[in-house]
Amino acid sequence: MKSRYKQAKEIKVGVIGYGGAFNMGRSHLLEMQKAGMTPWAVAEPDAARLAVAATDFPGIQTFPSVSAMLAGSEVNLVVIITPHNTHAPLALQCLRAGRHVVCEKPFAITTAECDTMIAAAKKAGVMLSTYHNRHWDGSIMKALEVLKSGVIGDLVRVECHMGGWCKPGDWWRSSKTISGGILYDWGVHVLEYALQLVNSEITEVTGMAKKGFWAPQSKWGQDTIEDEGFAVVRFKSGAWATLCISQIDANMKRGMVEVTGTKGTFLWEYDTHEIIVRAGDQTTVTKGRNPPTQWEKYYANVAAHLVKGVPLIITAEWARRPIHILDLADRSASEGRTLKAKYG
Repeated sequence: MKSRYKQAKEIKVGVIGYGGAFNMGRSHLLEMQKAGMTPWAVAEPDAARLAVAATDFPGIQTFPSVSAMLAGSEVNLVVIITPHNTHAPLALQCLRAGRHVVCEKPFAITTAECDTMIAAAKKAGVMLSTYHNRHWDGSIMKALEVLKSGVIGDLVRVECHMGGWCKPGDWWRSSKTISGGILYDWGVHVLEYALQLVNSEITEVTGMAKKGFWAPQSKWGQDTIEDEGFAVVRFKSGAWATLCISQIDANMKRGMVEVTGTKGTFLWEYDTHEIIVRAGDQTTVTKGRNPPTQWEKYYANVAAHLVKGVPLIITAEWARRPIHILDLADRSASEGRTLKAKYG
């Protein structure tokens, strides 16, 4: 893709969805503005939210639909901030209209959707990416530093686990059809961490799931997400990663991510970490706080890519990797067998 812009302010940015989830529409526009791009348009069916957008960004164009925005606006880059199952169709609509696209994570729900989106972006000659801002979380940056230092030895496994014992909420994230399943929301975050740590090709994925405990008490009935999802990812290097997201675990393991090497372990929560090292009979535990996040690097890289041709860090192909794992895990759980990976 050739850069089209002489400077970042020429990139007119818009969002699809404003304020429905954690006020993310406003956050994205502010972050893109900080990177030098120009807030230009908002597409949102809720008139009250459109009014808020117009107040937050005086002069911004507002549209009741994506079609209206694409037809009536010069917006160059569109960010999709909508439920998971809408990412692929909305991205395709924007890509085919010649717009650069950033999808909130997860990129899509299935590998096939990712493939179709990537093909459409290449055909249109536009950029396609996913907002993996957590690529620059302080926790993963510290983990990569520790792994590179050799203090915990050679990487053996990465374990990701989140959740507890809790009834699913009444929002759309608790719908299997809309969200993709229990592993898709936070799972895509921590899998992206694991893929940064394990510098190797994915070879196969095994998935398991427990369903039905919470369904009778849920708004979504039989379409409720799983009570627990579990995935094992094997890599060509011999390392492996596991992912567990649970709503039925009364004694969830300590730590969000546990990185085990031949000499020790790096265990982290979002803000803090422990480095546990064994040498003979001696165990040393070093505790610390993770460095600050650097989320601003995501849109700074997008702007530099579109203006200067700097390589895109979160490419569509990179964003497809965690989705491929989630897709394979879901199918594996249904079919009761391990599935080979198509994309390493």
